[in-house]
Amino acid sequence: MQPVPPAILASAGFLAWAVRGRSAAVLAPSAWRGPRDRSRIALTFDDGPSESTPLLLEILARHRVAATFFQCGANVERLPAVAREVRSAGHEIGNHSHTHPYLCFRSPRFMEAEICRAQEAIERHTGAVPAWFRAPFGVRWFGLGRAQRRAGVGGVMWTAIGYDWKAKADAVAARLVSRVENGAILCLHDGRELRARPDIGVTVEAVRRLVPVLLERGYTFETVSRLLCPTNSSNAS
Repeated sequence: MQPVPPAILASAGFLAWAVRGRSAAVLAPSAWRGPRDRSRIALTFDDGPSESTPLLLEILARHRVAATFFQCGANVERLPAVAREVRSAGHEIGNHSHTHPYLCFRSPRFMEAEICRAQEAIERHTGAVPAWFRAPFGVRWFGLGRAQRRAGVGGVMWTAIGYDWKAKADAVAARLVSRVENGAILCLHDGRELRARPDIGVTVEAVRRLVPVLLERGYTFETVSRLLCPTNSSNAS
């Protein structure tokens, strides 16, 4: 078996980083952190809304902190009242595609349709017009940048992700606490792709532990719009 030429290995490594790297902006402009000059952070949730999203809203309301929920259009259509509750509570709604597909090897037309369908569903049921898009699984592909521009949304990744779909609550909270810093964008999940009644007990408990610790450390929670664009955040809720 012939060894793989270094040039091919290097190209494969670069493509993998471009597709999944949190700081990559090769395939689509994508913010992964905010300014580091102040102790401000953004707490974000993907894959919702779900039947358990209100449990998270209760915790956030108790501590008076804002978050950004990247919602799937299909879940919004399934649970419009929950989606509206997120906005009514003062949180920002972002776009997480309509059906939560992997975007790799998909056409620009497919990606644009996914973003636009979710955009339309979110606006129709909540009145919010998302300013930000987070790709499902954090996977971006060729043509996504154009699709984002045509849909009028910016891209957002994360500074730290909690792995709340597979780790225990204490490990999730500890992981995020250890990685938080000024300008950090933290990623958790209030749903599990398009599943009905998903078990997000780990996420709920992790947030219950995480938020008070970060508040005690002097961090202020902002929506993504307020973190990234503090002078132009009128669509943040």
